[in-house]
Amino acid sequence: MKPGKELLFCALGGSGEIGMNVNLYGCEGKWLMVDLGMTFGANEYPGTELVFADLEFIEERRKDLLGVVLTHAHEDHIGAVPYFAQELGVPLYATPFTAKLVNEKLEEAGIAGQIELNVIDHLDRFDLGPFGIRYVPLAHSIAEGNALLIDTPQGRIFHTGDWKLDDEPLIGTPATQAELTAIGDQGVLALVCDSTNVFNPKASGSEGVVRTALLEEVKRHHGKRVLVTTFASNVARLHTLGEVARATNRRLCVAGRSLDRIIRTGQACGYLRDLPERVDFDTAMSLPRGEVLIVATGGQGEPRAALSRIAEDTHPIALEAGDVVLFSSRQIPGNEISIGRIQNRLAARDVTIVTDRQSEIHVSGHPGRPELEALYSWLRPQILMPVHGEVRHMKEQARLGKACGIAKTVVQENGDLVRLAPGKPGKFDEVRAGRLLLDGDIITPADGEAMVMRRRLAHNGLVIVVLDGKGRVHVESIGLPLDEDHDEFVVEAAQDVSVALSKLKGGQRHDRDVIVEAARLAARRAAQRWSGKKPQVRVILPEH
Repeated sequence: MKPGKELLFCALGGSGEIGMNVNLYGCEGKWLMVDLGMTFGANEYPGTELVFADLEFIEERRKDLLGVVLTHAHEDHIGAVPYFAQELGVPLYATPFTAKLVNEKLEEAGIAGQIELNVIDHLDRFDLGPFGIRYVPLAHSIAEGNALLIDTPQGRIFHTGDWKLDDEPLIGTPATQAELTAIGDQGVLALVCDSTNVFNPKASGSEGVVRTALLEEVKRHHGKRVLVTTFASNVARLHTLGEVARATNRRLCVAGRSLDRIIRTGQACGYLRDLPERVDFDTAMSLPRGEVLIVATGGQGEPRAALSRIAEDTHPIALEAGDVVLFSSRQIPGNEISIGRIQNRLAARDVTIVTDRQSEIHVSGHPGRPELEALYSWLRPQILMPVHGEVRHMKEQARLGKACGIAKTVVQENGDLVRLAPGKPGKFDEVRAGRLLLDGDIITPADGEAMVMRRRLAHNGLVIVVLDGKGRVHVESIGLPLDEDHDEFVVEAAQDVSVALSKLKGGQRHDRDVIVEAARLAARRAAQRWSGKKPQVRVILPEH
């Protein structure tokens, strides 16, 4: 479909889920994409690393797509860029810090010279067809978090991206209450707003508070080796840790390639210029224990990250009994088991663990209820449309907006086509909004045959039946819980297959499809009888 004299919205990712943000605005025949993110592989997609939104809807309309505007540099907003930018074939727009990280991704993919990447000064307005766009800086847990102010012939959109309110952000200068109120005075048709933290009754907290808490915590562990794990992208937190290292007379050591990249990019963009000189791993290990502060990746339990290897004692940095690990990051839902595994390994070695439950060493980058209420009062939108959250988050934000006096709310999910103007806002159609997976080197549909089969194999195992064409049957199983009964099972299963084949009559004896199906069913029944499982069965029958 082609937008007419109207303002449309469609999320292909990030609505009804946290992560993988891809949003579309349509007006006067053209489309604008805001963010192109991804999320990490989950248990329901075994063997995969990355999950992307299926862009089929907009790929079929790419001649009407004007560009991709990126709000900030978190992976759930930019992570899919190197995989789809070339296929979309439209310009990218980003502020300097985000642009630099995106360009590195494009270079790693070998397509940097083939993609138009426009670097936008924070306050510069730019026009794309019927859309007039201006970045509005807001506080977040990364440098250059931004909202977008989007002017259209049908009204003005305030698209928050990820945000919070912070009186002491340490990095960057967010828009003030007065500036946001002035935007509201000019009129806001729709507020498209981050829902992630809507159930938090308190404000998210300031980075300045974290600095104080980290300083006190590191001082408290005088004479101990202290490691802090945090999100690599949190430039303000890295700035804080540099200050803490200096204030406690500790040398700074950084472990993790993503940390090195963020520091390099941040310094190139004017951030982290006062970060203390870093020492290498050997120097850090040679210093007295109370004279080093280590910053490491891996606070979410990533198996190949620095903290995981340190916990397994396979990293040049070593921790011993009495040393301290500060988890200066929130626990992302879904990572509880992997984080717990690392914490248990550390605890087994008598390493002290401190999290944000014990000390205010982390604050969220997303708005709690007081911050949402404040933004509503400043912008005074006609319509509130929650995004970036599970359904429960978005519905709760809609309820909150109504309670705060916003006249109209729209709760949508991925694939819903929403008309914001003219007329009553709401869903009027839906489009495909599936998922794609990076499986090895191949991008494949999440609902494709390969992934369906892999899930079945993971749950039920595999039985292989080999028919040699001379009446002999060989059976092997993989993943069935038989152990010491395995040999007896394969003998009996082979006998069952032979009996099933012997019952075939006439032309059935020479029909490959009939033979294969008879063998498959017999082997599966035997497996179910022995194990209670219904495995996948592969029958191999050589050509004559």
